[in-house]
Amino acid sequence: MSTLATGTPTADDVLAALDPEQREVAASPKGPMCVLAGAGTGKTRAITHRIAYGVHSGAYQPQRVLAVTFTARAAGEMRTRLRELGVGGVQARTFHAAALRQLHYFWPQAIGGAAPEVLPHKASVVAEAGSRLRLQLDRVGVRDLAAEVEWAKVSMLTPETYAAAARRAGRDPAGLDATAMARVLQTYEEVKAERGVIDFEDVLLITVGILTEREDIARTVRSQYRHFVVDEYQDVNAVQQRLLDLWVGERDDVCVVGDAAQTIYSFTGASPRHLLDFPRRYPEARLVKLVRNYRSTPQVVGLANLVVRGGSAGARGGAELVQLQAQGEPGPAPVLTAYPDEPAEAAGVAAAVKARIGQGVPPSQIAVLFRTNAQSEAFEAALADADVPYLVRGGDRFFSRREVRDAVLLLRGAARSDDGSKPMPDLARDVLTGAGWSERPPSSGGATRERWESLQALAALADDLAAASPEARLPELVRELEERSAAQHAPTVQGVTLASLHAAKGLEWDVVFLAGCSDGFIPISMAEGPEAVEEERRLLYVGLTRARRELRLSWAGARNAGGRATRRPSRFLDGAASVLGEGARSAPKAASRAGRGKQMSMAVPAKCRGCGTDLTSAAERKVGRCAECPPTYDEATFEALRAWRLAVAGAAKVPAYVVFTDATLTAIAERNPSSPAELATIGGVGARKLERYGPSVLAILGGADPQETAENLSATSDSA
Repeated sequence: MSTLATGTPTADDVLAALDPEQREVAASPKGPMCVLAGAGTGKTRAITHRIAYGVHSGAYQPQRVLAVTFTARAAGEMRTRLRELGVGGVQARTFHAAALRQLHYFWPQAIGGAAPEVLPHKASVVAEAGSRLRLQLDRVGVRDLAAEVEWAKVSMLTPETYAAAARRAGRDPAGLDATAMARVLQTYEEVKAERGVIDFEDVLLITVGILTEREDIARTVRSQYRHFVVDEYQDVNAVQQRLLDLWVGERDDVCVVGDAAQTIYSFTGASPRHLLDFPRRYPEARLVKLVRNYRSTPQVVGLANLVVRGGSAGARGGAELVQLQAQGEPGPAPVLTAYPDEPAEAAGVAAAVKARIGQGVPPSQIAVLFRTNAQSEAFEAALADADVPYLVRGGDRFFSRREVRDAVLLLRGAARSDDGSKPMPDLARDVLTGAGWSERPPSSGGATRERWESLQALAALADDLAAASPEARLPELVRELEERSAAQHAPTVQGVTLASLHAAKGLEWDVVFLAGCSDGFIPISMAEGPEAVEEERRLLYVGLTRARRELRLSWAGARNAGGRATRRPSRFLDGAASVLGEGARSAPKAASRAGRGKQMSMAVPAKCRGCGTDLTSAAERKVGRCAECPPTYDEATFEALRAWRLAVAGAAKVPAYVVFTDATLTAIAERNPSSPAELATIGGVGARKLERYGPSVLAILGGADPQETAENLSATSDSA
């Protein structure tokens, strides 16, 4: 008997709400497994249910499970979901957090004394190293060299081995040759040693060193953790893979989850090869593909599939590509808008954002995404001018903002004297008023509005906590905030999100505006070589799949107002012209081909609106969907149309297909036309059938009784 009603799920309960592929992941908790999970396919749901099923079925002891991901936010979300599934005690951490915990614990035993302080930022040490080498570095140069230091270390390179590897990879940081950069690396390590600090990469490297050299410590770690889950495995770099190998040892109880089409961090040393080669390393591994996209509409999914299939991997038909199959309700078609210049684009996007808010879309469910952080300023100004609240992702972390820190401090003080005489949410608002919160939002935008939105998010969190736990008081609210702060699990802030495509990964919104879709931004002009360009394509794919319902793309012909239009749409949109229109092409069709017009377009196979694959049969092209993708029509409507067709065919004493073929009937149900003109666009509905059956079909789609409609049609035909 299910125990969901009591709040304690059984192993069977854990599997009940999963689709077949997710259930395959969850129901096999032992042994190696590789999950290729497309965007929006419920990978976090699958792996948390795998852990929960393992615990509830007795296959796992929760304290012996280590779930590793790449952001503190994702780790916090995983812990929250596991708690909701009745599982506590599982360690869900980032690679760095898990390694740092082990480093602090084993440092006295392996090295002696206390572990050194971790350097929060490399900039000051890199600048000092550059100064000692008499390099002229500005802020950008320091940032570039710091990134190169990180790449070298996660690639497990030393100052001695860096130069050869950098030349092979074609790296050219801040204009330095490989030999000069090797000297920077050596001096950086010297400065760090003098200061008695280590950096974040050292946390991983030193932990790897300890586990490699001290078999007794490695045995202790392996006895603690028996089962491993690694999320976002396509983002693993060389040192992280080495650390995972040392954790796992000779065992094979490891489940990895990732999507090669979302590999966008190669500049940090990440490589999808670890994901794609996993079945080769573990021949007994079970391979599961999650392809059912629950996040986005078929229109968004179709566009994303077209874009990602246009790349070199798509041309090869590479097995690493997961072709998404949309499961959601249909929505508006994606739109590409061209603007004369960047100021016009920013103003146009801001106006469209304001219109969506006016239609009832919460600001927190709208995002404006772009390739580079430098593009943010124009949209910030345009949204402020339109009086639209916004927040910039990638700026100050929520719990690092001054107003949030001050508010938490006030709440912590008030918690000591909470006597329960006032409802907790009301008391929290009284305290937040002292931090600058007010009942009504400020009329001005910009930073003032952003501060208010931060405090409002804390007030809303108090409401949510009280709703979930009516007995909760301020101490519980403070404890919740401290846990969220540690995990960087920020509450929802009511503002339109501005974010770069990299910062948007892992997030989703109802409405996404993807700006700057022109060559030079997407792909960025600095992307050199096929591999770098293909990563830019994947970055666009990540941006497209952030949208749940509505997706609007835009690009600007010129940088400045009144400037000459020299830009063109992104080359990545060429293959999506069938969806976005001819204006999406980065170059116009050749005149010689354009003259063949209609004949040519008939020769080109249509694309499935669900997964973007070529439609090879006439029946597939008619319905606009391949045989592999599930139907998107309302089953009751389709059955009503079939019943009507059967009655009409019986009265006329003709086969049912003479009225409409199955493919035509399916296309009608899927497209659900509301007018004769829309019905006429469907293949198989010619002028004669439109005149004869059109009113009846539209009546059925409007909810009329199939039998009665067929009888009325028969009576009309008899009288005629």
